[in-house]
Amino acid sequence: MATAEPENNPSPSLPREDGTEETGEIGQEIVSPEAYIKHPLQNRWSLWFLKIDKSKTWQANLRLISKFDTVEDFWAVYNHIQLSSNLMSGCDYSLFKDGIEPMWEDERNKHGGRWLITLNRQQRRLDLDRFWLETLLCLVGEAFDDYSDEVCGAVVNIRTKGDKIAVWTGNYENRNAITHIGRVYKERLGLPLKMTIGYQSHFDTAQPTPKNKFVV
Repeated sequence: MATAEPENNPSPSLPREDGTEETGEIGQEIVSPEAYIKHPLQNRWSLWFLKIDKSKTWQANLRLISKFDTVEDFWAVYNHIQLSSNLMSGCDYSLFKDGIEPMWEDERNKHGGRWLITLNRQQRRLDLDRFWLETLLCLVGEAFDDYSDEVCGAVVNIRTKGDKIAVWTGNYENRNAITHIGRVYKERLGLPLKMTIGYQSHFDTAQPTPKNKFVV
């Protein structure tokens, strides 16, 4: 039990930022049980990093950074890694539910698609980090109500021509889920009503001129 220097005029117990209390009598600290309790997330998540090296296969370039399932561990990971805007061109971050790999071929992804946000070069400085953090918070906070189970993960691509952020879902035929997710996502990012974002199936994305299945 840690102690501090006694004071001439002891004060009542006061809470501290670290969850402890100072008793005021002899400066003793009483640790609140809440200081040790982490807040569980509804799902366990995996954060991946990819750096394109054309001498290697795509899967060989993909690296698992960390897994977490509490609010505190999410922030510990987020605060430890580089901001997206500081990454080199050709790098990706991907956050997916544990057990789902960030690739179209994964069983949970192959019948799905993505809501896509495309940013111009100026937005890397102005919007990229804010949009990506809000995307992460939407995922780990299960922001899409009853349709959150339909969400598989999200990806941010850092590219010279323009960065992209996408929220991936598991079934492109689930219209109600997809449109609800798109509307909530657009609102959470604070995008103007007149601005539209599109949803593409992964199959269509692989085509030379992919078409949007849905827009909001």
